[in-house]
Amino acid sequence: MSLMTLFNQTEQTSSQSATQQADLKNRRIRSFVLRQGRVTKGQAHALEIGLPKFGISYAATTLDLNEQFNRTDSKKILEIGFGMGETTAKIAQTLPDYDFLAVEVHTPGVGALLKLAEEHALTNIRIIQHDVVDVLHNMLADASLDGIHIFFPDPWHKKRHHKRRLIQAEFVKLLCAKLKSGAYLHVATDWQEYAEWVLAVLTAETQLQNSADTYAEKPSYRPLTKFENRGIKLGHGVWDMVFIKR
Repeated sequence: MSLMTLFNQTEQTSSQSATQQADLKNRRIRSFVLRQGRVTKGQAHALEIGLPKFGISYAATTLDLNEQFNRTDSKKILEIGFGMGETTAKIAQTLPDYDFLAVEVHTPGVGALLKLAEEHALTNIRIIQHDVVDVLHNMLADASLDGIHIFFPDPWHKKRHHKRRLIQAEFVKLLCAKLKSGAYLHVATDWQEYAEWVLAVLTAETQLQNSADTYAEKPSYRPLTKFENRGIKLGHGVWDMVFIKR
């Protein structure tokens, strides 16, 4: 092998290594681990029947929310990480004049919410199964939302995992860009240290105003889940934070 060939191979390897390192550096830290749990028969049926009716495919194109919900006079609320959909479905029932764009990555949860939507004949829910950060960046116009709900996000309680927490200063700025003036951001958690973290991050954002002195009373529209009720009976706390976009 000639020295020139060896030099070229070394250069190519170094270039590939540099590219890989740059990709790793620029790769966004995600707040979730994608675990596709078991999908029940009921959820599978709901996915088959409900997605064409309630699902919105991810695409880097701005959504017309009025067109998606077939009405212009309703409040538009973004639900981030709705889990198995129980709370989202109950809120949609409680607030029929509001429309809910629900974003979740886990297939069983999407199937569960679709099943609930069918069972309760809900028409004010739409679902995107995708990373909400991409949805915010590429699908939602600035000042297009009347509210954002983030209920019981993963607290990532180990200190080395705090970088994975969803509520970070940069993410909150992105949320603020999508909120109308006077719109609200509602975060709830049952992990006290994370509540303190969230309160500090939201308080530091100058575009937001706390609706309470510190933590808010639970708004009437947010139902108590079975898990939350069980925790309250055991003496566990739940912290709600409701901030208003200036």
